[in-house]
Amino acid sequence: MSSDNSSSGFAPLNWISRRTRSAYHCKISCDDACFKPVPNQSGNEPFAAVLNRRISRRSLVKATIAGAPLLALSTSPLGSQIFGSAPLASRADAASSTVGLQSIPHDNEDAINISDGYSSNVVIRWGDGVIPGAPDFSLSCQTAEAARKQFGFNCDYNGFFPLLPGQSQRGLLGINHEYTSPVDMFPDYDPDNVTSEQAAIEIASHGMSIVEVSRADNGSWSYNPSSSHNFRITGETRMMLTGPGAGSIHTITQADPTGAEVLGMLNNCAGGRTPWGTILTAEENFNQYFANAGTAGAVARYGLPELASRRHWEDFYDRFDVSREPNEPNRFGYLVEIDPYDPSFTPRKHTAMGRFKHEAATVTLSDDGRAVVYSGDDERFDYVYKFISNDRYNIFSRSANLDLLSSGTLYVAKFNDDGTGEWLPLAAGTPPLHTWTNAQIATFTRLAADEVGATPMDRPEDIEVNPINHRVYIALTNNTRRGTDGYDPVDSANPRGPNTHGHILELTENGGDAAARRFTWDIFILCGDPSDAEQETYFAGFDKSALDSISAPDNLAIDANGNLWISTDGQPSKLGQADAIYVVPTAGPERGRIRRFMTGVPAAEMAGPEFTPDFATLFVSVQHPGESGGLDEPTSTWPDGDFPRPSVVAAYKDDGGVVGT
Repeated sequence: MSSDNSSSGFAPLNWISRRTRSAYHCKISCDDACFKPVPNQSGNEPFAAVLNRRISRRSLVKATIAGAPLLALSTSPLGSQIFGSAPLASRADAASSTVGLQSIPHDNEDAINISDGYSSNVVIRWGDGVIPGAPDFSLSCQTAEAARKQFGFNCDYNGFFPLLPGQSQRGLLGINHEYTSPVDMFPDYDPDNVTSEQAAIEIASHGMSIVEVSRADNGSWSYNPSSSHNFRITGETRMMLTGPGAGSIHTITQADPTGAEVLGMLNNCAGGRTPWGTILTAEENFNQYFANAGTAGAVARYGLPELASRRHWEDFYDRFDVSREPNEPNRFGYLVEIDPYDPSFTPRKHTAMGRFKHEAATVTLSDDGRAVVYSGDDERFDYVYKFISNDRYNIFSRSANLDLLSSGTLYVAKFNDDGTGEWLPLAAGTPPLHTWTNAQIATFTRLAADEVGATPMDRPEDIEVNPINHRVYIALTNNTRRGTDGYDPVDSANPRGPNTHGHILELTENGGDAAARRFTWDIFILCGDPSDAEQETYFAGFDKSALDSISAPDNLAIDANGNLWISTDGQPSKLGQADAIYVVPTAGPERGRIRRFMTGVPAAEMAGPEFTPDFATLFVSVQHPGESGGLDEPTSTWPDGDFPRPSVVAAYKDDGGVVGT
């Protein structure tokens, strides 16, 4: 593909050497978001400035604490300052979450490598039939009709749903299809002459697949292509808007005068499971699919292309042309609820939880039974959010819970330099939003969060709640502009600039209640290569002298023992090694001791880690293998040795035991 984007209104990619990913990956996954003006021009104090002040306020940890050497905390002054007072006592008192597996070396092989005593297998790959009777996949003879029945492109989030309560051997697997890479899909793709059929295939290859899966006696997994449970969600599936944004003047279009019916979901990245057994999936970089948006304030805040889009869908579908349908982008960028057990269920885009580039859709319950949903806005210098429902979870009525996420209060996080923070409400009538309507807040959430003074972060990715210690873990993947000329400085929660490798925060809600309005926070991991003296790294105070390197934390998962599992997206360019799956204890004497469990293939991110209820299987998506090389010169031919196919793999212990023990 030519790197000259001038025909689409973008500058030529003549600065590839500065990039943290391949030029093509950045172009097709998020429309070069990191190399465009920062959408957040609010002037709110960024997290990096907060963290810097916090560090300067705190004295260095003494050489010994509770009789232990300083090396047991960290070999870096920064780590000592971040950690706080008397950490070893709390580590000794905490229940241990020790990991039993052996770490593996980093590599760049075109194969999935895994820790000794474990195996993995491909469960489903791009083009495999999902709907019973789907045609066999043909790379050279693709059609939109076939794609609607087949496994979509670029799998990400995985959610396992037992077919019987508590069952782990058989269930439904819901898998996001985040975005399409046309040069890796079509042998004859010409970006200057996109065909209507190619555009239709791309739209059909977005969304989600729900398939029945089962485990064999040897631990391996397969899916059932003939199951009546299987179905597809695409970029053209009929959906409904709920909440304050539905039916408003901001969501009415020529094609939908009700403002409440939408076709499809796009760029669904992470997701989560609700306590009542539905999927909550996050629309992320939705802006890139639209064209001709101009430069109006609300448009600029969401990064919509001023001129033509890269995919040129607007050439065939008016709804992607903002000059023709100015409200259509306002119908994307939401958390979408899907019932994996009911193919006839109309997916719901819940506007009450805000419109932004959602990454994460983590659902838990407050002490009084209300639903709480954590989500981050995956953009440089954007925010972390929390939604609390008005009504309580009804353990006796699943149908009643299907409306639970339609009404509630959305909050945005503000971090203070003393290690505290607060959740600021985004609600009509509350200062400084006294002139806003709830429909405006639901539709233009970023602007509302700007108004209340939220803390800009370094690209919030996944968020997970640890059921053992009730702490909240937030992955901030990177921000290469942090601390550079013309951009926000470092602060206490975003401590490095440029923040190339990212970090993970550990947040504790007051009283351990997810509905609390205040919290405390600390740095859990400062990612990077601990063997490189030039890099400031920190691993929850653990001696980092023999730890593995890690960069660009993306998705998170928690196992039965409270260990944190981390997938990465960006290590090939930042560390020169494949993306991987890591595990790290969150409590006990090995808190912070990170281990590399599984490595991916060239150019692929490892995404969507998901355990079965018995924790004997870990599902992982291998997304965009070989991306940027195109079908003529792919950098990977995984999994079948001919051309790269995004796939879901299952990892399991050879003796059938719990993963990680």
